[in-house]
Amino acid sequence: MSPTVFRQMGYRFFFFSREEKRMHIHVHSENGEAKFWMDPQIELAKNHNLSKHQINEIERIPEVHYGEIKDSWSKHFKN
Repeated sequence: MSPTVFRQMGYRFFFFSREEKRMHIHVHSENGEAKFWMDPQIELAKNHNLSKHQINEIERIPEVHYGEIKDSWSKHFKN
């Protein structure tokens, strides 16, 4: 299961249910996917086929939605 947290600018932000405990968010677009660590700071963990421009654009979005991502993470993983 991979619940969607939100969508913005053509990107889907979501979690995978069976993954590591460190808070992170996955991002999917028609061009590729990425994974960002959320703690201790927002940082690119993995990138598959997204351009540097797309990564820079995407990286700003979790900053704005940090509270929403954290709340969704806690509810989904019952931390």
